Amino acid sequence: MAALLAFDTATERLHLGLAVGADAWLHDSEGGARASSSLIADLRGLLAEAHIGWRDLDAIAFGRGPGAFTGLRTACSVAQGLAFGANRPVLPLDTLMAVAEHARVRAGTCDVWVAMDARMDEVYAAHYVRVDDMWQTVAVPALYTLEALHARWREGTPRSIAGTAPAAFGMRLDCGAAQVVADARPVAHALLTCAQAAWARGSAVDPALALPLYLRDRVALTSAEREADRAGRGER
Repeated sequence: MAALLAFDTATERLHLGLAVGADAWLHDSEGGARASSSLIADLRGLLAEAHIGWRDLDAIAFGRGPGAFTGLRTACSVAQGLAFGANRPVLPLDTLMAVAEHARVRAGTCDVWVAMDARMDEVYAAHYVRVDDMWQTVAVPALYTLEALHARWREGTPRSIAGTAPAAFGMRLDCGAAQVVADARPVAHALLTCAQAAWARGSAVDPALALPLYLRDRVALTSAEREADRAGRGER
């Protein structure tokens, strides 16, 4: 099996994983603004634990999003820099698919809508089905208003819903009778599973193609919109 380093900085947590053959090293810590300053040091720490160097890796995998604008820029730039320096390819990973993989491990679901809080009263969502031990994308990651997502779900009722949106929106996100896996995240072991599958499919690309998946042009609300967003969530 390949030696793969994987990380995701698209959410408020920093998730890192290293797999060398059947062995794995995992790391989870505070993300957000801290990720840009600690990511490389944390990655070095994983390599040190495994007693390998950058050039011992076969590829560097990263969560391309969707997610926080700054987090995606961090992931792509670090992946590019490390891969160019080590002369290794990159594996762009679907962050929401990693959430689906974590939901499968947590709850055994193989047909899941991932719904992640995108702030600004919107949701990043995608639909995945696992067939023959491989995730297939039924609905690609997209940015939805609650109304648009409910309309999409009326076309086909979700069997399960995973991610941060159910907790963030509460009753405003009508999950119906779907199984909810609210604690699913793009954790390290899920990232490594997705990275290994991508490597086996031959999905490695040149570091120059380490590009983020941006789904929105606006990255901030006005003061009035932030107040309306908080009011809608029942926050003070």
